[in-house]
Amino acid sequence: MLTNKQEFTINGLNYTIRSAVEKDAKQLSEVRLRIDGETENMDRERGEAFIDPAGFEQIIKTDTEKPRNLFLVAAVRIGSDRIVGFSRCEGIYLKRFSHKVEFGVCVLKEFWGYGIGKNLLKASVAWADSNGIKKMTLNVLETNDKAIELYKRLGFDVEGILKNDKVLSDGNYYDNIVMGRLNG
Repeated sequence: MLTNKQEFTINGLNYTIRSAVEKDAKQLSEVRLRIDGETENMDRERGEAFIDPAGFEQIIKTDTEKPRNLFLVAAVRIGSDRIVGFSRCEGIYLKRFSHKVEFGVCVLKEFWGYGIGKNLLKASVAWADSNGIKKMTLNVLETNDKAIELYKRLGFDVEGILKNDKVLSDGNYYDNIVMGRLNG
């Protein structure tokens, strides 16, 4: 599904949050690969489950057509739009789960601190609320305190903990926190 574009200026940085379009596919492939290598907060290590531009074109096409999917990008205005983060809401199309979407977000590390992740989440929550989505769910690594606090501020509750769910580069196992937000 498509949503309206929003403009932001935070700490001197101008950026737009808008629906992804097929011409974003090449940048999205590059950004996702880079983000996966910048932090261990993501599910993948750099290069794992790589999605090439053609793969992103298909995801964008699907997300544009399906009423319970939303693919947003954050683009900084540096000459032309430079994508620096993105988020997705993916609906589950089984009848028993058709009331909910799964949410994920990522932002290039050099653009942390500008509210990009928060604004991607807020736009997704507003979209969900206005489109009859009753529940949003996500998983977050237990060590990602800033994200956990953001999710809580925007109405998400801890619903469970997946113990020793992820092994990181230090060889230790970490919990994934399952969070959800109910609408009405």
